[in-house]
Amino acid sequence: QVQLAESGGGLVQAGGSLRLSCAASGRTFGYYYIGWVRQAPGKEREFVAAISSSGGTTYYADSVKGRFTISRDNAKNTVYLQMNSLKPEDTAVYYCAVTRSRPTYESGYNYWGQGTQVTVSS
Repeated sequence: QVQLAESGGGLVQAGGSLRLSCAASGRTFGYYYIGWVRQAPGKEREFVAAISSSGGTTYYADSVKGRFTISRDNAKNTVYLQMNSLKPEDTAVYYCAVTRSRPTYESGYNYWGQGTQVTVSS
């Protein structure tokens, strides 16, 4: 079992910034990637970003590249998503999740957090 707890969501105006945090616990061994996947009401889940266990490899969706930065602090078992230049279309529930492989495919994630709401007003 892997437990994931997201935090840091909120309401911001377009152009603003937020930093999301995801604290991982439990048996995370073997889950090489932690990623962020978002879902807006009525829309499909969308891969956002992922990072390898070492922090040496990162992945980003084209829609957020250059605006979002994923990082991790292994000492704290925490992954972060720094979101800058937020747009209304970034509004969604953001989930933290883990997978053993293929981190850019949202269908491949095995464990999920409860999500944190990000709302960007225009």
